[in-house]
Amino acid sequence: MPFANFKLPEGALSKIQKEDLIHKTTQMLVDYLSEAARPHTMVLIETVPDGGYGRADEVFVIPDAYRAKDVP
Repeated sequence: MPFANFKLPEGALSKIQKEDLIHKTTQMLVDYLSEAARPHTMVLIETVPDGGYGRADEVFVIPDAYRAKDVP
């Protein structure tokens, strides 16, 4: 079963953008593995709250410019 796991900052993507990411990721895996992979493909989008992760010893908080717009 193909499995893709995205860990993104909370608020970075709208619901519509998450759906698009799931569809495009599924299609990419189908393109590589064949149509037989589609019903078995799992795409998981996990959101991490601000301050819940870091890089190079710096706690990350997503800038407002990178937050998803208020789209349902």
